Amino acid sequence: MLFHRAILSPPFPARAGEPAIAPDNGPAALLRRCRPWAALALLLALAGCGSQQRQPARQQPADVQAHIITLLPANTADRAGWAKDIYTAFAARGIDPNSENICSVLAVAQQESGLQADAPVPGLGKIAWDEIDRRAAQAHIPAIVVHAALHINSPNGKSYSQRLDEVRSEKELSAIFEDFIGMAPMGQKLFGSLNPVHTGGPMQVSIAFAAEHADGYPYPIEGSIRHEVFTRRGGMYFGIVHLLGYPTHYPRQIFRFADFNAGWYASRNAAFQNAVNLVWGGKLALDGDLVNYGSDTAGATELAVRAMGKRLDMSDAAIRRALEKGERLDFEETDLYQRVFALADKTHGRPMARALLPGITLESPKITRKLTTAWFAKRVDDRRLACLARDK
Repeated sequence: MLFHRAILSPPFPARAGEPAIAPDNGPAALLRRCRPWAALALLLALAGCGSQQRQPARQQPADVQAHIITLLPANTADRAGWAKDIYTAFAARGIDPNSENICSVLAVAQQESGLQADAPVPGLGKIAWDEIDRRAAQAHIPAIVVHAALHINSPNGKSYSQRLDEVRSEKELSAIFEDFIGMAPMGQKLFGSLNPVHTGGPMQVSIAFAAEHADGYPYPIEGSIRHEVFTRRGGMYFGIVHLLGYPTHYPRQIFRFADFNAGWYASRNAAFQNAVNLVWGGKLALDGDLVNYGSDTAGATELAVRAMGKRLDMSDAAIRRALEKGERLDFEETDLYQRVFALADKTHGRPMARALLPGITLESPKITRKLTTAWFAKRVDDRRLACLARDK
């Protein structure tokens, strides 16, 4: 959250030898100058303004959904259905349904899926076969044996091979792997209980993220959270939580888009790494990863900060405790964060940026060209601006 200081008018000039006196233009002074009836009117007006500020008008669900419909691209099918699902997620999480937030959500969904609940993925069948062959090689099972086994019929009557050849979307692929994992012993040996489809839905949200944030989910869960992610309502809900469901001090929305791709607070943490580089004199990757979670082994950022321990007057243990808050807003309140930036600001000669687009190259079997988190964030931000241009 950014705070702005109020700009005050300068005091009236004083006569020589007299102290400067600020003009008394407050409500009390105005009341003294007014007739009694005018004073009463002014008091009522002030009271009315105050009550309006304390109790803003609440938007009705129908009005919010109507507003969302006006912001959706013109070619969107079932506009009312999209508006209802988006509104439900905003209401369930207490997120302000203003144009900025709505357009940010629509921009991500448009970038990730073209605003399709079950978007087709070109070449998905080949991607699936490649993953199966890779797992077979790891398990030392000849590919020919695996392919022969997949000619048997799956629970829906079609062979696994036929379903893989025809698969169009991640929802369909996830269902195939769920069936395949249940096929003993081949499926269990290759995949155990791990379905290799990790994201889904119109906002391509992580299924692991959805499972961690299922509390407060406003719909009955049909089957599993994984199944819910592949629905429009579930995919939008968890995608909105991922994009807007955490507090930040970012000056621009583009940093949330980068976080959506790289993880919460990745942009804030990349700026911290940049400050460490300036003070330490190193070349940390600006990837937003501050610590190896779940491991006692120190990562590159932790080792770099430890090298500055004497200058920071912090022990290795204190540094570790602070870095472990890297996925929370209150990392910014730690001595580590504040001391690093104090040194960096002094070295730089002016305040360093507190948010930077992470320098991460995107890797996925679905990506066929070199893309980065910064590219993703900028593309989404362009879509957000186009959406805001539709706001009337």
